[in-house]
Amino acid sequence: MNIIICKNCKKEVEHHAKQMCTTCYKKLIWQPKLITCKRCGREKPMHAKGLCDGCYNSVFHIEKVKEQNIIKSHNIEREKYRKITSSCIICGFDKIIDLHHLDHNHENNADSNLVGLCPNHHKMIHDRRFRKEINSFLKDKGYIILEKYKDDEFFKNYKDDKRFIILE
Repeated sequence: MNIIICKNCKKEVEHHAKQMCTTCYKKLIWQPKLITCKRCGREKPMHAKGLCDGCYNSVFHIEKVKEQNIIKSHNIEREKYRKITSSCIICGFDKIIDLHHLDHNHENNADSNLVGLCPNHHKMIHDRRFRKEINSFLKDKGYIILEKYKDDEFFKNYKDDKRFIILE
C-alpha cells in the first residue's frame, strides 16, 4: 500500500481510503450496516451473528458478566465462588445459588463465613419468621452462627415486665 499523510491526524501511515488512515476512516466516514436484529426486531447496527450489540452480549456473555460482577463486588476468587455456589447447602438445589455471609459482614470472606443458598432459603434466612429454623439447620451442618439479636419469643414472654412495652 501507499504511504500517505492522513488528512485528519496528520500521521504518516498506510493509505486506507479517502486519504485517511484506518482509525480516522472508521471514526469519521465509515457507517455500520443497519440490520433488523433477529432477537429483538429493532433496526440497529449489526454487532455479530445478525444481532445488535445488546442482544449479542445478553445471549453470549451475560453469565460471564454476572459472575465477574459478583466476584468483583465480593472480592473473592472465581474458583472459591464457583465452589461455594455449586448448590444450596440446605436443600441441594443447583440451578440458581446466592452467596450468603453468615455474619452479615460483606468484608469477611473467610470460607467459614460463606455459604451458598438457593433464593428461597436465602430469603428465609433474612426473614425473621424463618431465621431461627434456617440457622438451626446450618448449626447442625457445623457452621458457626452468631446470634445477633435475641429471639423474639424472649421479649414476648415478658409481657408483665414494666421495662417492656408490648402493643397487642
